[in-house]
Amino acid sequence: MRTPRRGRLLVCFTAAAATTTVLALTVASEAAAGPAHNGSKTSSSNDGSTSNSAKSSKQDVLGYLNSLKGSYIVSGQHNKEPANQPSQYTQQVKDITGQYPGLWGGDLMFRAEDVANRQRVVDQAKTEWANGSLVALTWHVCTPTGGSTCEFDGGVKTQISDQQFQQIVTDGTALNSDWKRRLDEAVPYLQQLKNAGVPVLFRPLHEMNETWNWWGHRPGSEGGAKLYRMTHDYLAGKGLDNLIWVWNVQDNPEGGWSRYYPGDSYVDIVSLDAWYKNYPSQSDYQQLKGIAKSKPIALAEMGKVPDNTLLTGQPDWTYFMMWSEQLRGNNTNAEIQNTYFHPRVLNQGEVKVPGAKAASADR
Repeated sequence: MRTPRRGRLLVCFTAAAATTTVLALTVASEAAAGPAHNGSKTSSSNDGSTSNSAKSSKQDVLGYLNSLKGSYIVSGQHNKEPANQPSQYTQQVKDITGQYPGLWGGDLMFRAEDVANRQRVVDQAKTEWANGSLVALTWHVCTPTGGSTCEFDGGVKTQISDQQFQQIVTDGTALNSDWKRRLDEAVPYLQQLKNAGVPVLFRPLHEMNETWNWWGHRPGSEGGAKLYRMTHDYLAGKGLDNLIWVWNVQDNPEGGWSRYYPGDSYVDIVSLDAWYKNYPSQSDYQQLKGIAKSKPIALAEMGKVPDNTLLTGQPDWTYFMMWSEQLRGNNTNAEIQNTYFHPRVLNQGEVKVPGAKAASADR
């Protein structure tokens, strides 16, 4: 039963004037109370273990997401750089709707100042899980042909030669070793989340059917799919069984997305980024479902919040994640509110993963 939350909040947003008043009062009261959404009463040791948060396995999360098909979808919000503000866009959702998203998204980052603050991102992930949200991590990773940190242009958004790519995916080469060292840099942070009992929706090498990134637009079993398989096996070999492997393509009208698929044993969730158009077409939806078969499907990046037509016409999406600045830059407050108050949408406090027990947290 979802009536109590709807009834309480819909009163706040029945008219534009009422919306303005409620949001002003909310911001004022939160400002008086101090910074929002930054801390938690959950106690953590130095290794990242959490005393008040029950542990759930990746299978618990996958089973939960599968149970949503056809009925519900989890709301989500990405938080891009800077890493020292790992909840800035999630807080904007709260300011607009009075709700926190059911999924928090972060990034392992690429610039030197953000890589130096990865711990802030990991700490926020622990807090979000303790507060009842799913946790998703993307990684805009620098090419192994360069250094561990980089600028987006020329480091993430860049091209490498086919020969360099083949060296990366070939054991024993210098670039293969460089790639594994790059992965090693993320392992301690992912290990902290495992120790804390946090399953992570991990989306590496995203949009691999696109040309903007160094790993992209290499179809076939020896292309991006091979790099994904190698990355999966390497991190699994580190014991990171809390990672839920999210494979991802963009809604490129070129199609043929299955040419990039690494195989069922390497993928837990099949996801799509909607950028060529506001919402996936029915053809996009069916193409992705055909790849996923029985696996959950998700909208891993969006610029427009889902509307009623999408939510009711494509009911098997299990979560959506709005992209950072696009939340306010590409949507009105009314559109965001309509999505978060939609009867199919699950926000923080409504996401019920078996085995997880949300700890109380200071906001």
